[in-house]
Amino acid sequence: MGALKRQVSPWRLRLVAGALLAGVVILLLRAIDLQVLNRDFLQGQGEARQVRTIVEAAYRGQITDRNGEALALSGPVETVWAHPGELLAAAERLPELARVLDTDATALRARLDQRANREFVYLRRHLPPEQARQVEALSVPGVGLLREFRRYYPHGETVAHIVGFTNIDEKGQEGMELAFDGWLSGHPGAKRVLRDRYGRSIRDVASIRPARDGHDLSLTIDQRLQFLAYRELKAAVQAHNAAGGSAVLVDASTGDILALVNQPGYNPNNRAQIDLDLTRNRAATDTLEPGSVIKPFTVAAALEAGTVGLDVILDTNPGTMRVGRHTVRDFRNYGRIDLATLIARSSNVGSTQLALDTPAEDFWRILHHAGFGQSPGVGLPGEVSGLLRDFPTWRRIEQATLGYGYGLSVTPLHLVAAYTVFANDGYRVPLRLVRTAGDQRERQFVMRPETAGQILAMMEQVTGQEGTARQAVISGYRVAGKTGTSRKAAAGGYSSDTYYSLFVGLAPVSNPRFVMAVVIDEPNAGEYYGGAVAAPVFSRVMESALRLFHVPPDKLMEPPMQIAVERAERRS
Repeated sequence: MGALKRQVSPWRLRLVAGALLAGVVILLLRAIDLQVLNRDFLQGQGEARQVRTIVEAAYRGQITDRNGEALALSGPVETVWAHPGELLAAAERLPELARVLDTDATALRARLDQRANREFVYLRRHLPPEQARQVEALSVPGVGLLREFRRYYPHGETVAHIVGFTNIDEKGQEGMELAFDGWLSGHPGAKRVLRDRYGRSIRDVASIRPARDGHDLSLTIDQRLQFLAYRELKAAVQAHNAAGGSAVLVDASTGDILALVNQPGYNPNNRAQIDLDLTRNRAATDTLEPGSVIKPFTVAAALEAGTVGLDVILDTNPGTMRVGRHTVRDFRNYGRIDLATLIARSSNVGSTQLALDTPAEDFWRILHHAGFGQSPGVGLPGEVSGLLRDFPTWRRIEQATLGYGYGLSVTPLHLVAAYTVFANDGYRVPLRLVRTAGDQRERQFVMRPETAGQILAMMEQVTGQEGTARQAVISGYRVAGKTGTSRKAAAGGYSSDTYYSLFVGLAPVSNPRFVMAVVIDEPNAGEYYGGAVAAPVFSRVMESALRLFHVPPDKLMEPPMQIAVERAERRS
């Protein structure tokens, strides 16, 4: 007989069928629970693990010079970030990640443990491209790359005191970066992206808000002259073993600052090594008593007030003068001198006589309208107003010392702005550092055009054979200016061996195009007079400016005292 067929119990069949049916029902119920009842919750949990909201960095605006040369710009860089929980779950990968990031694995582990409850932590900001690619190639779970921007300064320390620098988050810290941070800064965007388990973006899910780039900022600086001025100032500070210095070059007719440099300097690209004491813009923040560079304004005040005439002769014998208990001294006895000789040889006694004979209000008005005691209005962070006391408070000795530049405080910006008066027929031109369309700036009347022309003619003799600034001469061009050698204030009075050396000048005299102020702080290599220390810096930089801007030479034109006549003829 064939094999007997095994009989299956009907109840067993029903049991199996029931079990299968129950399984199907359970699966259907679970599917309904997952897909319908708890869909929002589960979708949210999934998105929490795979969908991320990330910030889209905005591009910070460039800072350029007047010719479009980039002084500050931002370049894309990669930043490494991590989800601490996911990375700690793959802790065995930490040593190789730490190796690529040039950090200690134990320290990295401790940092992650401290932030284990977070979803985002920076591991390394602003990596070089090659290092970022190495991190990406590791494919470590919970580690991703984020595109950011890093600020870069192509001209380094030569523009550092103007441009300033930003922090790692591209927020302005000094200079124009700080003053115009709101204008330069963009507005970051945000979007949702889908990431894989390694933190890599697979696709964009939704845009929350677009990134908005910052605005560019155009400065009046000419980078060519900025470099030349920085080089010459640095060389002079080193040659004279000085504590520091500043130099400012401006366009006499527009007030545009073409170069503004300071020493000592710093490299804004090396943020970690910046000494904050070096970041201050001395030309805008450091005040000094200007000394003899004020004397042209003393003479002008006397002429404007009618105290003296152009042909007056001053008796400075015997080279000293008593004012109360104080004695005013000249370098030597100049005897009987005219106003031109007073300026050319820088007579303190002659200046004191003029200052005391001029009504205090008239003297104060000239200095005040020239900008002393007021903010230069350039907009640099830390810019100061200096000090010029109101004339009703002046004592006789104060009025006397004001005549030769003591008793008031100024910055190099004040000096260069004030000297635009002699280039613009008696009007002071406001300085500016930022180029703006339709900029209408009101000029300040300081003195009559005839007086400005007469003072300019006198200052040309300062660079002549009998003047104190023979080293300020420029081949082919007529130069006018004034030297200053100012004692530094010390406890109980003034130091006997520390000075500021100054020169402020204009060129060409026939039709002044540029004005420049040079200040050297504490020259300590023997020479300290402004004509020997500061004037050569002026000469070299001014010569470059005249030639770069194709200003025609004027050396063979009329004698200096005919300048006032020339100007009157041009106006008529």
